[in-house]
Amino acid sequence: MAKKMAIGVDIGGTGIKAALVDVKNGEMIGERVRVETPEGGSTDDIIATVKNLIKKLPDASSKTPIGICFPAVVQHGVTMSAANISKKWIGFDADAAFTKALSRDVHLVNDADAAGLAEMRFGAGRAERGLVIMTTLGTGIGSALFFDQTLIPNAELGHLEIDGVDYESMASFAAKERDGLTWEEWAVRLQKYYSTLQRLFTPEMIIVGGGVSKDHEKFLPLLDIKCEIVPAEMRNNAGILGAARLAYRLANRN
Repeated sequence: MAKKMAIGVDIGGTGIKAALVDVKNGEMIGERVRVETPEGGSTDDIIATVKNLIKKLPDASSKTPIGICFPAVVQHGVTMSAANISKKWIGFDADAAFTKALSRDVHLVNDADAAGLAEMRFGAGRAERGLVIMTTLGTGIGSALFFDQTLIPNAELGHLEIDGVDYESMASFAAKERDGLTWEEWAVRLQKYYSTLQRLFTPEMIIVGGGVSKDHEKFLPLLDIKCEIVPAEMRNNAGILGAARLAYRLANRN
């Protein structure tokens, strides 16, 4: 039986990663490739970089759909914000621009939403029903919201106002590093953040991702949350896997 394949691309402020993905099993086919994000992160430079990067992937036919996860709110293929990249992306029809440049179906998705899609299909949230919140702890706090495995896109829950401030500025991993916090001190801030999520949404599960999730045993056991709170399983490949999965599904919905 032929494999169900799509290409996943993860665009970040410092690097762009891509891989060919078996979207049924959530496995990468061949090696993941990576290049630095062009300085300034302009629309033309990033599109050209992605085009060249895809040429390095194995056995990716010209018809293979492409999913791209991106650090922005994405609405109907238009990037409505921009984090650590050029402000020219704001209000930019990225789906159309990438589709034209790459001559195939391309679908953009918010990076936290893509990571959540991977976790819900292949990782910590597989088969979980009810309301699930995925969070990514990094430069900020990304989030993805799911109900009965269905994505509710662009949930910017890292920007909840707590104690009069945008709380990702206090509870992100970058804030831990900036303020020189111990794991225990950081956990106090995370407790306030996740308790607020629990109170507002009453989720069945919270999944904690981002690079720091590899050290989950240092801080998750310190939290007292009513619902199940678990580390993400897909780690650094989550964006690629989730974006590829979404692209394949959308390309074959008819």
